[in-house]
Amino acid sequence: MERDVTVEPDAQPEERFLVTGALGCIGAWTVLNLAREGASVVTFDLASDPRRIRQICTDDEFRRITFANGDITELASVEQALDDHGITNIIHLAALQVPFCRADPPLGARVNVLGTVNIFEAARRRSERIRQVVYTGSAGMFDAADADPETRRLENDATAHPINHYGVYKQANEGTARVYWLENGLSSIGLRPMTVYGPGRDQGLTSSPTKAIVAAVLGRPATIGFSGRTLFQYADDVARTLLIASRSTLRGAVAFNMGGNLVDLRDFVAEIDAHIPGAAGLITIEGAPLPFPDEISDDALAALGPVPITPIRTGIGRTIELFTRMRETGTLLPEQQGL
Repeated sequence: MERDVTVEPDAQPEERFLVTGALGCIGAWTVLNLAREGASVVTFDLASDPRRIRQICTDDEFRRITFANGDITELASVEQALDDHGITNIIHLAALQVPFCRADPPLGARVNVLGTVNIFEAARRRSERIRQVVYTGSAGMFDAADADPETRRLENDATAHPINHYGVYKQANEGTARVYWLENGLSSIGLRPMTVYGPGRDQGLTSSPTKAIVAAVLGRPATIGFSGRTLFQYADDVARTLLIASRSTLRGAVAFNMGGNLVDLRDFVAEIDAHIPGAAGLITIEGAPLPFPDEISDDALAALGPVPITPIRTGIGRTIELFTRMRETGTLLPEQQGL
């Protein structure tokens, strides 16, 4: 069921957040939400271009953010950032996406797996002030055949059979989280989004729907590289849910499927066209459906309480509004949007 829940947690004075992979799409939205609250937030990223944060932040919000450059594959680098800024809350998003893991599996393993181990190990060594790790898993670690054969839904406790390196790495990270709980008592919450869309989503296997929105705003043709249905999550919703998780009192090593809007790509294009008449004529849908489950149960996520799910029409509309403002100011650059 589509629902748009407003969750406005109050920032606590003692909270000091480190967001790894903060210059990516979900990271940018996570940092923005913390800056808007007035929470202390530090980015941790090997990259140095904050353009995704810039395109969604006001100047005042941007000035509230502390930027730290660091390498997730080096434990000492992670530990220095945690200590230099007295971090109490970790939101771990740093990862290479499917195409990059496929192109360079050893690098993908270092970033996605070793990097996650480093985060957990650094947190374990600072258990007096860091009580848990919140991180992004992925519904992409499941094969379509992992859905329940009767209901055809992917249940939260389904056994994963990854079909690519990225999925293997994400599955490994949930195992890492479990062992750190069993052996060290370090709690963690993993969230498994599926197809994230919205401003900043310009890389990855499922980024082409957002790129199609950019192209429509620019009046250019675009191709969505897969067909069929998928579960869409608005990037801001994922970020806000991560913050809810980081403030949760849940104990253990838990991982949750995320909810969203189950939408056929043809209907996604129709929604773009409803905001930008004629856009449907510029957008082509090509390729097979994604090899992942489309109907995904998010029942277990209720353990966190109410979480935001923005209706697809609203999310697409907000994305178009932001990209339109960028176009009018000359800052909507195709090469920065993955076009």
